[in-house]
Amino acid sequence: MNQIIFIITLIATIVGVSFSFWKVFSYMKLLKPFPIKNIGERLKIFLKVVLFQSKILTRPVIGLMHALVWWGFLFILVGSLEMVIDGIFGLERCLAFLGIFYDILMAAGDISAFVISILIAMFLVRRIFMKVKRFQGVEMKHKSHLDAIFALFLIFILMISLIGINTFYVASASDVHGYYPVSNFFAGLFGNMEHKTLHILFKINWWVHILGIFAFANILPYSKHFHVFMSAPNVFLSRLEPLAKMDTMESITEEVKSMLNPDTAFAEPEGELEELERFGILDVEDANWKNYLDSLACTQCGRCSSVCPANITGKLLSPRKIIIDFRARMKEKAPKIIKEGKEFTDNKSYLKDYISTEEIWACTTCNACANECPININQPTLILAMRQYLVMEESAAPTELNSMFQNIENNGAPWQVSFEDRMLWANNIIFNEQKIEVPLMADKIANGKEPEYLFWVGSAGAIDDRYKKVMQEFVKILHHLKIDYAVLGTEEADSGDVARRSGNEMLFQMQALMNIEILNSYKVKKIITCDPHDFNTLKNEYPDLDGNYEIIHHSTFLNDLISKGKIKIDKDKFSKDKFTYHDPCYLGRLNNEYSAPRNIIRAVSPQLVEMKRSHANALCCGAGGGQMFKEAEKGDKEIFIERMEDVLETKANIIVTSCPFCMTMMTDGIKYKNKDEEMKNYDIAELVAKSMV
Repeated sequence: MNQIIFIITLIATIVGVSFSFWKVFSYMKLLKPFPIKNIGERLKIFLKVVLFQSKILTRPVIGLMHALVWWGFLFILVGSLEMVIDGIFGLERCLAFLGIFYDILMAAGDISAFVISILIAMFLVRRIFMKVKRFQGVEMKHKSHLDAIFALFLIFILMISLIGINTFYVASASDVHGYYPVSNFFAGLFGNMEHKTLHILFKINWWVHILGIFAFANILPYSKHFHVFMSAPNVFLSRLEPLAKMDTMESITEEVKSMLNPDTAFAEPEGELEELERFGILDVEDANWKNYLDSLACTQCGRCSSVCPANITGKLLSPRKIIIDFRARMKEKAPKIIKEGKEFTDNKSYLKDYISTEEIWACTTCNACANECPININQPTLILAMRQYLVMEESAAPTELNSMFQNIENNGAPWQVSFEDRMLWANNIIFNEQKIEVPLMADKIANGKEPEYLFWVGSAGAIDDRYKKVMQEFVKILHHLKIDYAVLGTEEADSGDVARRSGNEMLFQMQALMNIEILNSYKVKKIITCDPHDFNTLKNEYPDLDGNYEIIHHSTFLNDLISKGKIKIDKDKFSKDKFTYHDPCYLGRLNNEYSAPRNIIRAVSPQLVEMKRSHANALCCGAGGGQMFKEAEKGDKEIFIERMEDVLETKANIIVTSCPFCMTMMTDGIKYKNKDEEMKNYDIAELVAKSMV
């Protein structure tokens, strides 16, 4: 009878779970495809992030607690499999034939159950009484908190019942299979109890445990804890491209190439016009099925929102809400599409009805959220896709961004300046009482010379008054070292980075393709730039459009020259100063360059003090993602002010950075805090130029 009841229950569980997964897969079919390539690379990520919990452990204490629960579950899973086999065939400890290996597994499971029960109790206390800030938020409804508490309580019951199974098994069995260090201790407390009673208690715990597992398996797909099933496959299907790389829209590429080609620009299209897909994301069906998997796998831990600079400073944006609301919208709309067809509409949409435009425009694209997520969800891909919809489908960008788009179209720069002004920064550069003439690529090529490096000045370097000085100092270094380089001068146009991050993919591709045509015509191979945004775009995104070059950030370039002894540093120049370094998002977190700038600072002076948020955890300056060119959304404070407070805590008198946008925001922060006379803000290039001998 026990076998029959168990088998019926098992079948019901399998049917229930299968139905839940069938429903998920039927929803996924409504969405766009997601390519799965590079299985080997995916396996490496899976082992690192899932098995070894690398991202969870970035927060050592609470991370270790969660990791111990996960590793414990892996051991307990073996015992659960054994219970299922025992239940079907009426056996007991069917895997005992494994001998000493069985003893090790059972001991690990027994210890794990005890440890997990303690940790779950701590998690319950933490969630109910400690009011952790990242567990709060407008997206975290009362139901979400109850869901979490219920799941933790059920796990606690499962662990206690497992200890009960082992305890009463050890106390009642004449021949014990396996080793149970924790349960052996508890079994001694029941030494005087009758064998029949012990066996009944064993059975009660056995059924409570197995039915609890079956119930949990069917509850999970409808709760936030669906991540128990979905997080591992979600990590395996992680986005493999660099965090800051945006996908290139091929449909736009063909259109832009046609526009730039004089032979096809005004030609009549042949045949019937194909119906174009909607640009970007308005509603869930515009996304791909991986976006939906992300929403199902989300643990709702809030780590993403806790590091989001917009969220930290009181703005509406919460990366967790972006993901939670996607799942909610799918739950609302997908069943109706399946029932009534793809033409179904309820006059609602993911963007606007779930996610406001104010949330979307608050993002700085710093990718702190994606970097922090323990299961590799990439929230910015959804945010940027919604921006693309607003810009390219509705022309609904903020007014300041529309002006910036217009400036790039007309002037090749985000500011209203003429192409002819792009070389004004190079006038009157004096080094060792001699005027430096910055060489132009066109002149070099005309004279039959191919310079080793193209120096990509960038729009900020050519136009921003403060960053022009950085360009001048960097050129002095190049001149001093007799580096063979040239610039494009008036042939250089904006890389398109800010247009792309602001949702204008078409404008980005127009800029990129024009720049690539010029670069390729000069057979450029190596490019140095001081702008991390251009560095990222040229390095990670131009290759999609056949722009393949070796891209070097000036911090890496200068560090290499110093380490080789080609640049000599006067260590007395800044001996009385204390430095702190602000990591630009697009150099550090998004392109993994942390050491080069710090090595340069240490070469100048040993007094480098790190901010409390630095390296991969550095707080954004607030200028990325188009924020440099628009008013910030409402909040408690500006992001650059929050970052300047980190700076002030270090008591440093010199802030060093290596990005034009960061330079502007740090300078504004110094002025806002009235520290103009006490603090200075230098770029890496300025630091080297001032201390170079």
